[in-house]
Amino acid sequence: MTVAPEVRIEGSLVRLRPPSAADVRHFVRWYSDPEVMYWLHMTEGPPATEPMEKERIDTARSDPSQMLWMIETSEGRVIGNIALLQIDLVHGRAWLGVTIGEKDCWSRGYGTDATRLLLHYAFENLGLRRVQLITDVDNDRGIRCYEKCGFYREALLREHRLRHGKPLDMVQMAVLRGEWSAIDGRR
Repeated sequence: MTVAPEVRIEGSLVRLRPPSAADVRHFVRWYSDPEVMYWLHMTEGPPATEPMEKERIDTARSDPSQMLWMIETSEGRVIGNIALLQIDLVHGRAWLGVTIGEKDCWSRGYGTDATRLLLHYAFENLGLRRVQLITDVDNDRGIRCYEKCGFYREALLREHRLRHGKPLDMVQMAVLRGEWSAIDGRR
């Protein structure tokens, strides 16, 4: 089974669409903003560049083990991206990554809607049984979003990454298809 790269998904607040070359500028801006980077696993890396972000999009298009979407509001404003990474169809699992890069869109339900859409696709279309993620232990906003979408905390990863040179704990979370089905059926 191969992963369909041109899938578009519509939700109540957002729609997910494949990235285009024009989206490189969004990635560069988001991944160069210290406030956005603060919550990502990228604070110790170099600032984003156009070649780096073009490669990110090209890799997502050519690598069947990942899928990348842009998150747009219903009005068409690009506000972030969401991805399934390390998709393993044999074992039925993948990693989730999500960024709301437009700070004025934080805490407005866009990330939750995008995550729910992606989980529905992962479980119903790809047949996965598990989607997992890691996030900073102090990312209260993100953790609330993930818990609303059915994720459970599974592990504390002590001093898992550096944020501005200081060790930071992270939380591993996951949702299983059966857990998601119970939540999704109540909508």
